[in-house]
Amino acid sequence: MTKKRITSKDLAKLASVSSATISRAFSPDSRISRATRERILAAAREHGYQPNAIARSLNNQRSRLVALVVNAIGNPCEAEEQQLLVHRLQARQLLPIILCCGDHEDRLQLMRLASTYQVDHVVVFSDMVSMQDAVDIFHTTRPIIVSFEPLQNAAVSHIRIDGARAAAEVIAKVVGDGRRRFAYLSGRGSSWIDKLRRGWFADALAQHGLAFEAEALGDYSYEAGFKEAVLLLRRFKVDAIVCGNDVMAIGARDAARSVLGRRIPEDVAIVGQDGIAMAAWESHDLTTLSLDHAAFIDAIIDLIERHEKTADAGHSTTLNCTVRWGSTA
Repeated sequence: MTKKRITSKDLAKLASVSSATISRAFSPDSRISRATRERILAAAREHGYQPNAIARSLNNQRSRLVALVVNAIGNPCEAEEQQLLVHRLQARQLLPIILCCGDHEDRLQLMRLASTYQVDHVVVFSDMVSMQDAVDIFHTTRPIIVSFEPLQNAAVSHIRIDGARAAAEVIAKVVGDGRRRFAYLSGRGSSWIDKLRRGWFADALAQHGLAFEAEALGDYSYEAGFKEAVLLLRRFKVDAIVCGNDVMAIGARDAARSVLGRRIPEDVAIVGQDGIAMAAWESHDLTTLSLDHAAFIDAIIDLIERHEKTADAGHSTTLNCTVRWGSTA
């Protein structure tokens, strides 16, 4: 037989305190004496009391939930960022709800489901959903958008990534080494982020009177990088491949070496984007456009804290990529 749960009022009587004091005892940032808190927690353990977070959220209009709208959790770059963000949120007693859009057919319904939990904050990483749809669905809060899809909405906060200067630095070096025939391996044709990344390098090539002579479409995976690099190198006389992310770049490098016997970077230069930890391993040592992931998460946390303190309009933050030089270019 299931034991009946006691309420906060029951616990208040047992501990000889008010219901408000019970609530403060279970809030880490509330002012309450250590002795009183310990007495209440001891009584709660003895009688099997657990605070009801849902009921508390109805009382104080805060759920402490943060919806993270992402493409996937298996991609190394996204996984590294999300793990760091989850830890930072948890340290602030905020609980993340992760919505994976990559393999979900009805992404709008997924966001609608999350919105019914009255989340306090929304961070949209995914470029598989319309930014306007996300804003409309989470209309009770101010989303933080980490994307490059144009969206004119003063109430939305943006974090933008700029890699134009870093791309120009890479192209200047690779062209200076004698490379003239470039290919671009994108991750997904519909991705705003990928289009912008390609644009950084295309603009940098134009400064040297060059352009991409070949292009291919992958899916950000190692297998796609490997397969598409083989096809590119067999069909075109390219001597440099810029990839949409580091994982595909590692696949492209392995294909050039093992299948076609090309030397890296003597015969073919390989450039990635993201700056994941794996790219810096000695076995990979990839040249890549790198984003400071800690600074990126700091920017998200800063916007969340701003949203909690003020009802002002949205804010915009721009972070710049840097080059992490490796042995592939």
